[in-house]
Amino acid sequence: METSSKSMEKSICFIVFSFLLVSANTLVESHQEGYISGVISKKGLDFAKDLLIEKAVSSIFPLHLPDIEKSVKIPLIGKVNLGLSDIVIYSVDFPSSSVETGDSGIVLVASGATANLRMKWKYSYKNWVFTISDHGTASVEVLGMVVELNAAIINEEGTLKLLLLDHGCHVKDISIDVHGGASWLYQGIVDAFQGKLVSAVEDAITKNIQKGIIKLDSKLQSIPKQLQVNSVVALNVTFVDDPLLTNSSVELEINGLFSGADKISVSNCYHKRSQNFLSGSGLAKMVEISLHEKVFESAASVYFNGGYMHWTVDEIPESLMNTDGWRYIIPQLYEKYPDDDMNLRMTVTSPPIIRIADHDINTTIYADLIFEVLSSDEVVSVACISLVINASCSAEMHRNNIAGRIRLIDFTAALAWSNIGNLHMQLVQAAISTILKTFFMPYLNLHLRDGFPLPLPHGFTLQNAEIIQLDSRVMVRSDLSYKDRYDLSSRY
Repeated sequence: METSSKSMEKSICFIVFSFLLVSANTLVESHQEGYISGVISKKGLDFAKDLLIEKAVSSIFPLHLPDIEKSVKIPLIGKVNLGLSDIVIYSVDFPSSSVETGDSGIVLVASGATANLRMKWKYSYKNWVFTISDHGTASVEVLGMVVELNAAIINEEGTLKLLLLDHGCHVKDISIDVHGGASWLYQGIVDAFQGKLVSAVEDAITKNIQKGIIKLDSKLQSIPKQLQVNSVVALNVTFVDDPLLTNSSVELEINGLFSGADKISVSNCYHKRSQNFLSGSGLAKMVEISLHEKVFESAASVYFNGGYMHWTVDEIPESLMNTDGWRYIIPQLYEKYPDDDMNLRMTVTSPPIIRIADHDINTTIYADLIFEVLSSDEVVSVACISLVINASCSAEMHRNNIAGRIRLIDFTAALAWSNIGNLHMQLVQAAISTILKTFFMPYLNLHLRDGFPLPLPHGFTLQNAEIIQLDSRVMVRSDLSYKDRYDLSSRY
């Protein structure tokens, strides 16, 4: 069953991050702050439950049971040696299932199940005169099977540990159909093996549940504490605080801050769990993922501290790339450097400030615009304008990536220094407005449209996502799809 266990541990990964995220007594209490939180609603729990059952059936079955042998006394015949071999559960159907939350965990019950088995039978009878033997096949229908699983996940130093609290399989009845053999053989097999077959089915399914949980727990322990987004930034996905369990939803938090790709960002301040804007019963979507404004600020800070927020302005009217284009705006520039080519360099001077209000994301960017002249193969910095740029952002979803779009609201410009005397700032500001609209904002949008991936398990895609900006947070409410939901024969 090694192949089945490997398949199962990957294919039900979503369950790890959703309906088994239960609040048991946390071994190590976290005092980090969680800036990304997730709520799985009742609808999401039901989706996870159905997917777990589908994937469990796909990965466990067909299931081979051990051979069974027994000697029985048949009336009028005597002692007969019976044996069953090649016993295989080849199909299972779970018509009814439920998932319930409780103080100690989540209980998954699949009831009213039926299973179909095929097997080979043989018998031998020997007395002092002769020996008789025969063999054939048989089919078995398992009726009224109930499978129960009670599990919890606890936060252990920022990683998740899976605890199997209780599990079992109970079979109500079986029906055996013997193909071939004498009439007395049927009753002999039923009498000899009915109880043993019931026990074999119950034990095999129970043991495979336990094996799957052990494998899955090992997988959980290997989850990295940071998610590499690209060569520049990584997302801290350390779990913080206890998962919060209600009778209709599960909520969990991760640190959620970005850091340099070779570092882990850790918040040293303690906070109460952020307000849950929707109860699980009131959430029409499967999941809600909430991102605090500090998540976006941390990403901006990483890029700023890494030296990525400075650019040479080139996507502007060509006339502004020569001193001749500035002769009526900054006359002294043209007088000192007539018809010389120019560079304009934009440098952000501090990490952008991001504030999320109701239905809007306000951004303030402090930057310097430096005028450079290419004179006699020498680059000469001639003036610097300090800018305070106020912009409005909106969040949008591109598949599993949360992206953005930014537009200019207004800006102020002040002369920081100049080697060519005072400037007519009203005229200069009009030219800078053109630079911001034709270069800076389009450049930012080019990169913002890629966004960054939300921390979802591999294989899951958001469907019909909605974005709400409210009270320092961006919330994504969405249903989910799983790419192999209907390809249950696939193996990983």
